[in-house]
Amino acid sequence: MGSDSGKDKQGKKDRKGGKRAGADGGKAGMSKSDYEDRLEPLQLELQRMARWLQHTGRRLLVLVEGRDTAGKGGVINAIADRLNPRSCRVVALTKPSDRERTQWYFQRYVPHLPAAGEIVLFDRSWYNRAGVEPVMGFCTEDETRAFLKQAPVFEKLLVDDGILLFKYWLTVDQVQQEARFAERAADPLKRWKLSPIDAEARTKYEDYGRARDRMLRATHTAHAPWTLVDFNDQKRGRLTMIRHLLDHLPDHPVPERTVELPPLPHAPFEERFRGPLKPIPPVD
Repeated sequence: MGSDSGKDKQGKKDRKGGKRAGADGGKAGMSKSDYEDRLEPLQLELQRMARWLQHTGRRLLVLVEGRDTAGKGGVINAIADRLNPRSCRVVALTKPSDRERTQWYFQRYVPHLPAAGEIVLFDRSWYNRAGVEPVMGFCTEDETRAFLKQAPVFEKLLVDDGILLFKYWLTVDQVQQEARFAERAADPLKRWKLSPIDAEARTKYEDYGRARDRMLRATHTAHAPWTLVDFNDQKRGRLTMIRHLLDHLPDHPVPERTVELPPLPHAPFEERFRGPLKPIPPVD
């Protein structure tokens, strides 16, 4: 995790393994094999980070925000995939109920905050009130203004209580967003990601940009800063965000507990079923 050594190490990897920048200044898309080779050591570091959290009782809260198709779910899956689901939770709330609409805005999020030793990853968060809700007309201007005033205060309370809070905004150009929308529409395994709101939001790219800028001006604070990550190349974006997260956490290694597996005192048994139930036939 340590920030200085991690940055130097990542810089060497980028210079050695990354593809050269294209004519537009961006980097070429990363191959799947290169991505997987670079992701695995980061996931090992994430496991060490999780052991440190459990050992110290610290709490980690990561908010992942961005436009539709930016890649929020993908980077959250990359972080959580190799971690113990009992201590790493993903929170992706649906639209508020009628009762929740009458509550203090932050109230529905509080029960999902991490306890000692836990990691909580928000796939969208209370920042809906600064982005999709005002752009799509789901809240009033007064509600947005109140949120932008209260959010830094709310986050200061979280940080003062010891929560390690990270806020990431994933950036994506509209040409990439359109390509990803088209891919979802064409792929029956991804169509569930599309909604009528997504179709309408396509015409509001600049409105979302203005709402984002307003949000950043009001909520980028010393105690809870925003970090913007380029996700035009989602694979490279995931690696960049995970590296940043690890580099900005304390580096206090905790020895991994080893479990010895002595040899069985007998030959391995096979499953046997003496009742009427049997396993169903396997597929061909």
